[in-house]
Amino acid sequence: MGKGFAALLGLLGLLGFASVALAAEPIDRRALVTRHSPKLDAIDPHAPLMVGNGTLGFTADITGLQTFPDRYSALAPLLTMAQWAWHSFPNANGYSETDGLVDVAVPERGTQPYAWMHDWSEAERRPALTWLRENPHRFSLGRIALAMVGADGKAATFEDISATRQHLDLWTGTLSSRFRFGGEDVAVETRVHPDRDMVLISIRSPLVATGRIGVDVRFPGVAAKLNPDPSDWTRDSAHRTNVAAEAPGRMLVERRLDDTVYWSEILSPSARIEIRGPHTVHIAGRGDRLLVSVSFEQQRSAPQAIDIARATADVAAHWQTYWTTGGAIDFSGSTDPRAAELERRVILSRYLAAINQAGEVPPQEEGLFSNSWNGKFHLEMHAWHSGHFATWDQADRLERSLGWYLEHLPSAQAEARRHKVDGAWWPKMVGPEGRNSPSTINPFIMWQQPHPIYLAELVYRARPSPDVLARYAAVVEETARLLATWPRWDASSGRYRLGPPIIPVQENHAPLTTLNPTFEIEYFRWGLETAQAWRMRRGLAREAHWDAVIAKLSPPPERNGLYLPVESAPDFWTISALPQCSRHATAPTCLNRDHPSFLMAYGLIAGARTDPATMRRTLAATEAHWDTRQTWGWDFPMVAMAAARLGEPEKAVDWLFKDLPNNRWGASGMTPRVHLEEHAAAFVPGAGAGESPDGPGFRRAAETYFPSNGSLLLAVGMMAAGWDGSSGHAPGFPKQGWRVQVENIRPLP
Repeated sequence: MGKGFAALLGLLGLLGFASVALAAEPIDRRALVTRHSPKLDAIDPHAPLMVGNGTLGFTADITGLQTFPDRYSALAPLLTMAQWAWHSFPNANGYSETDGLVDVAVPERGTQPYAWMHDWSEAERRPALTWLRENPHRFSLGRIALAMVGADGKAATFEDISATRQHLDLWTGTLSSRFRFGGEDVAVETRVHPDRDMVLISIRSPLVATGRIGVDVRFPGVAAKLNPDPSDWTRDSAHRTNVAAEAPGRMLVERRLDDTVYWSEILSPSARIEIRGPHTVHIAGRGDRLLVSVSFEQQRSAPQAIDIARATADVAAHWQTYWTTGGAIDFSGSTDPRAAELERRVILSRYLAAINQAGEVPPQEEGLFSNSWNGKFHLEMHAWHSGHFATWDQADRLERSLGWYLEHLPSAQAEARRHKVDGAWWPKMVGPEGRNSPSTINPFIMWQQPHPIYLAELVYRARPSPDVLARYAAVVEETARLLATWPRWDASSGRYRLGPPIIPVQENHAPLTTLNPTFEIEYFRWGLETAQAWRMRRGLAREAHWDAVIAKLSPPPERNGLYLPVESAPDFWTISALPQCSRHATAPTCLNRDHPSFLMAYGLIAGARTDPATMRRTLAATEAHWDTRQTWGWDFPMVAMAAARLGEPEKAVDWLFKDLPNNRWGASGMTPRVHLEEHAAAFVPGAGAGESPDGPGFRRAAETYFPSNGSLLLAVGMMAAGWDGSSGHAPGFPKQGWRVQVENIRPLP
């Protein structure tokens, strides 16, 4: 495309014409990425920057390492966390999963065991619940900090540094930090190796030679209070740091935390490496440059030489491959003033997703940044976290965690049998072992059940092949058997019903009385239809019973032309529309808060029995009557997906930019998780607390919430590339003011 034609496109954009699918030059990926690389000149106490490789995440302060953790919010600890780093406190009482179960009466199926606490005080009366909920948990592998000493021989404080500047080069995965200390310049570069769980550090300063700047690697224990920072720096005798091997410029350390053992190798050519104190390794250089690598491993391995210069090039090549393969969206040339900000959020979300949401276990909601829920992951969030990798043409990154379902299929089948149904029953809040954690809510949530089918289908659409069908066939088949046998037949109405017991996506419905949530009904139906398609792709006949359930599963409940959240709340919109249930009400009878999940039936999926006209009215009612103060970060992209499918792209963009506490995007690309205090009883206690910058009445529970990032990528990708049945270029974006250039993104089902 010539410069004249490009200028014409720019003129059309200025005149407010739509972004159209013309044969444009390829997106300049380097320009797209680098124009959004974060630059800081002061500490943002809520948003330290991260580097990582998908397995290891390293959170750094303004110095490029973890030197001044006390300058950051208590909810933004400076941690070094790995997908494989799990620990359990000693189980002196021999608690097992059965100690956390209670019998719940299920109509027509007798009593069934659920990991249910009636209220949080029950954990005090039943210690097994606390142990089972807290274990296993994630922990921080170590803290890598600058060791800085003033001219007076005293340890430096934050006030001793000045002229701070920091640049996270997204294109090369390099965090560059500069500041003045002791009258000299200090430059620090921080990276994480692409193939090893290793932090690479380069320091340039005349102060290295004088011994006034070095590096300390400190190893913490595990605190009794695990959230948001699991590190314990107070009980040196509670863990062990043993030097296993030494050589010039090298030290191998064995770490023991109860029954958990891991290894750390510190390498620094031409440097002095020595133990200082029970759990600290100090590295001191000899010239004006100090190169250090600190690796963390599950198993002891033979010494591995590391060429830091070569490793630096490998890091850059890794990130450039990430950015130049897969999907991309370029909004340059748009006249809508929000376009540049949306592009920034997308690029930073892609960067953070590669670090926090592409590991070999499903991601936890705070990723490798901090702990919530003891670092366990919530399977109902998996599609929001990682589904976008498949639609953005990087399905291999989704498949890393999708393999967890293959590994845990036998235990999911055993759980289904315990509930007297067929197939595979997937738990909600789990660690790598796959055991459901006791909770007042978790055991009754069911919308994660179709997720393995949804995610496998996204992979197949990205890479349609017999290999994909063969790899995930058992997971799809067994998940579908659960979807077909868990709904109960109601002879009086001639239909299959979901629940009770069930808690829907909108979690403020009682488990023992809730019936037929709108989204879950359509998602179960969608999962069964998709599983039938998988059978036919494999040359198998359709399952007759699945077809019977598809045909006779209850319709999504509605009343007076609006979809209900659940069938068991028929007066929902009548009550919610009353003055005392306005969007700023606090009446306990008001249910118009939390996730407006009924919109997912025509957002995340296009439910086969969802009527677009009814859903359009329901979206309008939501906008008029929903208490949006306690919407969560992934709600905004989710509603945008529904608006896009309904042919209302202006509303879709508006929802992406709702100015609400859980939709505030910081310099790092992270969003907080903020609780409305008056609704605090609905949320998990002990997830951390802090003074909130979001206004009176709100409490921050985390400084980041990665479902926001993953859902944004899924939604914006869909709005740009379309969905089954959509037409035209960028059908989810307005035709005025937006120029959308799309590469290698697949439509959603």
